[in-house]
Amino acid sequence: MPVILHEDDDNQCRFERALACERDTEAMGAALAEALEPGLMIHLEGDLGAGKTTLTRAVLRALDFTGSVKSPTYTLIEPYAISRLNLYHFDFYRFTDPDEFLEAGLDEYFGGDGVCVVEWPQRAYPHLPPADVRITLRIEGTDRCAEVQGLSPRGQECARKIRKIVNP
Repeated sequence: MPVILHEDDDNQCRFERALACERDTEAMGAALAEALEPGLMIHLEGDLGAGKTTLTRAVLRALDFTGSVKSPTYTLIEPYAISRLNLYHFDFYRFTDPDEFLEAGLDEYFGGDGVCVVEWPQRAYPHLPPADVRITLRIEGTDRCAEVQGLSPRGQECARKIRKIVNP
């Protein structure tokens, strides 16, 4: 599927990619894995069933993690010490109040060298640090679509790398 690239006036790198099948999601995850750098904050947004955990699983597989990858809906966090970085997978779906983020003591994971991948980030605002990269997954009929947006200078570079990989 073609990549549609949009360059915003404020130089944020943004593009969309159709994810027509699981192989497309795996390719997007592999591209994200290749573009990751320590300390990046990735926010995954989208409705239930849009593919947030599937995308994270694809990232981890591309980083050579062979163990079980499950959604941290009940545990809030699943940490992975893999290859070249530490990846922390968060899911805040069950939060009913943003203060639960602080009460759970999760702020200690943010701001270091670990890569933080956060599902349902809006449920922890305003306590959650801002994203470097926001990936919005949408269901469009029987297909899915991923919109990738770089929101910081490091995030813009990451988004450009992903775009280059998925659309050589």
